[in-house]
Amino acid sequence: TAVKSSNQSGGGNGDDPQPDAVLHPSRINTNVVNAEYAVRGKLYLAAQARQQSGKKVILTNVGNPQALGQKPITFPRQVLALVTYPELIPRAAQLGIPTDAAARAQKYLEAVGSTGAYQDSRGNALVRKEVAEFLGRRDGFEGVVDDVFLTDGASVGITLCMRIAIRSRSDGVMMPIPQYPLYSATVEVLGGTRVDYLLDERGDEWALSVPELERAYVAAERARVTPRVLVVINPGNPTGQCMSLDNLREVLRWCARRRVVLFADEVYQTNIYDEARRPFISFRKALGSLRADRDAAASQVEMFSFHTVSKGAFGECGRRGAYFEAINIHAGTKAEVYKLLSMNLSSNVDGQIYVGLMVNPPKMGEPSYELYEQETRGIISSLCRRAQMLTAAFNALEGVSCSAVEGAMYAFPQIELPSGAIDAAKRLGHTPDEYYCLELLDKTGICAVPGSGFGQRDGSFHFRTTILPPESMFEHIVAAFSKFHADFLRQHSPAHARM
Repeated sequence: TAVKSSNQSGGGNGDDPQPDAVLHPSRINTNVVNAEYAVRGKLYLAAQARQQSGKKVILTNVGNPQALGQKPITFPRQVLALVTYPELIPRAAQLGIPTDAAARAQKYLEAVGSTGAYQDSRGNALVRKEVAEFLGRRDGFEGVVDDVFLTDGASVGITLCMRIAIRSRSDGVMMPIPQYPLYSATVEVLGGTRVDYLLDERGDEWALSVPELERAYVAAERARVTPRVLVVINPGNPTGQCMSLDNLREVLRWCARRRVVLFADEVYQTNIYDEARRPFISFRKALGSLRADRDAAASQVEMFSFHTVSKGAFGECGRRGAYFEAINIHAGTKAEVYKLLSMNLSSNVDGQIYVGLMVNPPKMGEPSYELYEQETRGIISSLCRRAQMLTAAFNALEGVSCSAVEGAMYAFPQIELPSGAIDAAKRLGHTPDEYYCLELLDKTGICAVPGSGFGQRDGSFHFRTTILPPESMFEHIVAAFSKFHADFLRQHSPAHARM
């Protein structure tokens, strides 16, 4: 169950203090009422109530790194401090701020004028240039500044591009199951139709297969829905898998053949925990490899790709900084994107600067380089250890299996629930995995998200938890979870029910 209106009754409800309100829940846009967002849903509300009662809560329901103790990276904070209060720049050395941070702050100030001033609606030209240069370094072929747009977080960019693509209920958006609920909620609000394709939970990882894309596409057509968008989240959220180059190329060819626009959600691209075996490869880089092979799909597939400062070692969720790139998108449509962005005048300037700092970090030989590398590598290395610890702990529990967390910030274990738990959930009006997570919160203070909020195969049950709590807490978290799980199985076993 996800966030929805608390009162959707009509005007005849005697308990309703505003039954005749113009904006009564029964009289507002039904697409808004029908949209669900499990990450901030029933579990989150229960966790807030628990906190307000004075009890401890470990919020593992959302990828919010700094809320769970991740330390900010020094260099971008120094630059932003100087840009925000330029009078400090002449005294930077006295304050212990390196010369490269002061120089970068001066450069941004010259570009933006003031962080309190609107910028071009596409984003500041200097930062967009830095993004284009980053894309060139990452993928091996030049980025185009006019293809880059800056937004207040990746979600804003994704929603804007969806608004461009969705025209009516006959337009379908293909999304993975399990998926990040932003997509299903956005498609509902915009009046499109959700088309699910199933990720394959096999062996030690989740996989995306082109035959499954084809199955979902054909099924949608039979239902008189035309898929126009394919969403791929890589690395996966909530599943944590990283896609291979061959898999990426297959998907690109399929999109070109079926004339489906690809939305490449790549916000976790620096959260990679097995670089040697499964590195992050962007869809853009895979597109470049098709171009090198003179594959016609390279010029035919239309794509938006998204990245953000909220994840990775930065973890700056509150800065709301992100970019998206429009690849092979018609020039006239890019002009419409610009128009939609112009309606909001400008994304926040601190977020724009943070994007520049993310894609253009200190270089070897510069004063801030060693500390920056030490901090970023330390965060990713710690997340890697936490991912391995959590996966091993889940796989050691009775009736629990968890695929390897190759990337992103989450584990998504599958749980086998006894019939007693399923019956108890039904009596209380919960889905079985929601009931499990509510009990977990009540007994341990750990707030996870039920798999039903992300979508899952019928008859299977999962939950999502982040790997973000401090490493020092993991032994306690694992012990508390293990005890809860054993007690839960015992409480809902047939033998216990007969007692």
